[in-house]
Amino acid sequence: MLRTAVCAVLFLGALPSPAATSQGHVSVILLGATGDLARKYLWQGLFQLYLDHASGGHSFTFHGAALTAPERGQRLMFDVLKKLSCPPDEPPDRCAVLKDQFLRLSQYHQLNTAENYTALNTEIEMLLRQEGLKEAGRIFYFSVPPFAYTDIARHINSSCRPPPGAWLRVVLEKPFGHDLESARELAAELAGFFREEEMYRVDHYLGKQAIAHILPFRDQNRQFLDPIWNRHHVERVEIVLKETVDAKGRTSFYEQYGVIRDVLQNHLTEALLFLTMELPGNVSSAGEVLQRKLQGFQSLRGLGKGSAVLGQYAAYGGQVREELQRAQGYVSTTPTFAGVLIHSDSLRWEGVPFLLTSGKALDERVGYVRVLFKNRAYCPQSGTLRDAGSSQCKAKQIIFYIGHGALNTPAVLVSRNLFKPVMPASSWKEAAFQPELHVFGQPLSDYYVYSPMRERDAYSVLISSIYHGRKDFFITTENLLASWEFWTPLLDSISHQSPRLYPGGVENQHLLDFEMVGGELAFALAEPIELLQPKAPTPSDYKTIQAKYRQSPLVSAWAEELVSQLASDMERAASSAVARAGHFHLALSGGSSPVVLFQQLARHHYAFPWRYTHIWLVDERCVPLADPESNFFSLHDHLLQSVRVPYFNIHPMPVHLNQRLCVEEDRGTELYAKEIAALVANASFDLVLLGMGADGHTASLFPHSENGLEGAQTVVLTESPVKPHQRMSLSLPLINRARKVFVLVLGKGKHNITSLISRVGHEPRKWPISGVSPSSGRLVWYVDYEALLG
Repeated sequence: MLRTAVCAVLFLGALPSPAATSQGHVSVILLGATGDLARKYLWQGLFQLYLDHASGGHSFTFHGAALTAPERGQRLMFDVLKKLSCPPDEPPDRCAVLKDQFLRLSQYHQLNTAENYTALNTEIEMLLRQEGLKEAGRIFYFSVPPFAYTDIARHINSSCRPPPGAWLRVVLEKPFGHDLESARELAAELAGFFREEEMYRVDHYLGKQAIAHILPFRDQNRQFLDPIWNRHHVERVEIVLKETVDAKGRTSFYEQYGVIRDVLQNHLTEALLFLTMELPGNVSSAGEVLQRKLQGFQSLRGLGKGSAVLGQYAAYGGQVREELQRAQGYVSTTPTFAGVLIHSDSLRWEGVPFLLTSGKALDERVGYVRVLFKNRAYCPQSGTLRDAGSSQCKAKQIIFYIGHGALNTPAVLVSRNLFKPVMPASSWKEAAFQPELHVFGQPLSDYYVYSPMRERDAYSVLISSIYHGRKDFFITTENLLASWEFWTPLLDSISHQSPRLYPGGVENQHLLDFEMVGGELAFALAEPIELLQPKAPTPSDYKTIQAKYRQSPLVSAWAEELVSQLASDMERAASSAVARAGHFHLALSGGSSPVVLFQQLARHHYAFPWRYTHIWLVDERCVPLADPESNFFSLHDHLLQSVRVPYFNIHPMPVHLNQRLCVEEDRGTELYAKEIAALVANASFDLVLLGMGADGHTASLFPHSENGLEGAQTVVLTESPVKPHQRMSLSLPLINRARKVFVLVLGKGKHNITSLISRVGHEPRKWPISGVSPSSGRLVWYVDYEALLG
């Protein structure tokens, strides 16, 4: 019984006597005590807690809990406890005594019903009463799936809370939701049972010693970093976690989450924020750090489909079919590898690429955070004759080495040609490594290298922080929701994207290499045909279809090929207009469809005559131009910032005048109409690019619009059925004056309206797109196979 064990432990002298115990008794309840995480890490972390604090003023009991029946659960749990080990620096005699005590103080409970929780509470209270111990607090560690959180939280709150005056600490393991909506729901449910200060959400990477030292390193080395920790000196940042193991045995989890949710959204994002956030006055203050992290999230630029490259090791699909008993033809699109390009729009980091990469079945197991600095030096002297410490031509970098890999230990490395860092002598030591070891192509002699005085497991570090009530390395609700808000748009955009297949291990070779192109990521090499599994037709199986649609020319192909064709046709139209008149007036629509076109133009059309091109907006939402909802914002983000259009040739719609949006008295429509009349001959654009909505709208001209479908007005205010409701748009008569009108239609979601519009006549009040018919120009439809054929 635990009472006997506590008495014995007190008697043995490892703990102070009850009379001398001023700090009270701590009960630790590990839920999921026989599970994989508990077996590998948590029991060892709890034992380390006991080793560190057995004589520190608190007495302890440890309660393992699970759904398993008592006899079997007790046996499984003690099989784990018997294998616990002491750190190398622990004297063997003390280790043996404390391990024996720890086993005596540990007991298994089946926690399944409300009555089970009530019985546990009664047992803890009885023990305390009989031993004359004051209760300091209780730690409940949830090593269980998130779907079980709410029921467990309800039971703890109703019948297992400690009495007033004692603290409660509830430890939650990821995943904390699947996306922003599910994270909000889970956070709201837990908030009904626990206060924010009672919850400790674990990201065990925050317990990794190299990661945990990023903020202290920045703080202690301000004198060296302040001048260079910015966009003027940093070339790029890499945050990497590679694994050699695959997902075999874990495919049920992996099919739900994938590599981005499993690693990037949490572990790598936290490291990213430690690098990009502005340093608070006190890096040990959890509140100050949180506020700086939230500000860091706000500065991150939104992610789109082109921000990521995705891969899946070739054996994964078969493992899913076998373990989850899926049909033989089932094809998983879950990524097991991802590279993501992130930008911060803060003044400090604008323009610096942050590359986050993780994957399974890769060539090595290693994790690191690498800050690579720009190098402007040229050194005519041979590299072999130069001293690494004074040579400015060698790479300059700071590396927080998480572990494994060539060094096989946590470390902090600073190039000798940067500075000698300040490191706390009590916890880090300058390390001596074998001279033949290289990191990123450089011998270790090129770096100042520091390793921990005592290497500690991440869970031991975090469990100790929980015991001490330190929250600076845990995820708050605000932090969690900010992270999901940042990542969910990307996850939604890639949910049906097929990842690149890779064989796994060293055979991957260069297959997963990727590069930054036009502000986005792309694989550097084409995908080998022999790795492709889907039997569906690929773009090369069909030639581009050229036919008629509504009596006008139709160009149709798979989306990628279609967009490439459209971009080429636009470049030809631009070059022709410039040759004829010296300029090219191009009016572009907003929405999601043109984004891929803008990216194509930015990346691949360097001969486009941007210098002589005027950019106009076909329509705009009544929001500030810097709002991500703005069509101009999207145009700038995906095209204008990547090409050289003269400033005075860019003509955003004046929706924001006199500090208000689309107010008729401000005459924004008249201003734009006058600007068009002054610059565009006969108000006839050289090319207008349109899209088609699922309801048949085009530009911001919606079915039954009161303005813009007819009449003399060239620029109008309209109402959209979806938010933001207010819009500004070119009118249908003005659009029909254009020399060329191209209509781009993409995706299965447009198949029904594409089919319908092919059959109707000229009925712009019902379907505004049906009213597009240039009076003296040419209309061309660009419709991909999915929209055309369904």
